[in-house]
Amino acid sequence: MNTQKNVRQNAGTVGENPVRLDEEKTEQIVEALNTDLADAYVLYHQLHKHHWNVEGAEFLDIHVFLQEAYEAVEEAADEIAERLQAIGGVPNASMGALTEASTVEPEDEDVYDIRTSLANDLEMYGDIIESYREHVELAEGLGDYATAQMLREQLIDVEEHAHVLDHYLEDDTLVLESATN
Repeated sequence: MNTQKNVRQNAGTVGENPVRLDEEKTEQIVEALNTDLADAYVLYHQLHKHHWNVEGAEFLDIHVFLQEAYEAVEEAADEIAERLQAIGGVPNASMGALTEASTVEPEDEDVYDIRTSLANDLEMYGDIIESYREHVELAEGLGDYATAQMLREQLIDVEEHAHVLDHYLEDDTLVLESATN
């Protein structure tokens, strides 16, 4: 690692921005977006873990779904980080900062049956959905309509993934009872 430091902007600060958001309002939005960014990375890692460990009769469908889900979360995280920078903030990037800013509780390192794993994912999605709704209201109330719109669009995807998870967790299956004994 290079030891020379030329810091352009310190983490946790808000600079001027080309979209002319007031600094005090921007600070609140930056804090909310850094929370969303951190929560996204926790969800990303958990979905990826489940993608690696899924087994069973529905393996392929769930494996593919989880990959699509974590890729969507990664894309959303990138969009959030770029918006943070655009409004004069500094996106959290280190594991320590992301862990500290996250409001969702990740699953531990153990490998669980896929039903338990997906239930844990659905719980995390629910927490993130609630947070997004609050942050849409915050951004809207502070006059940052572009951030509110970005979060609304992401919320549609997050809710759709939660909806699919909910369907995976239903009792109906094509797997014969004799196959599970």
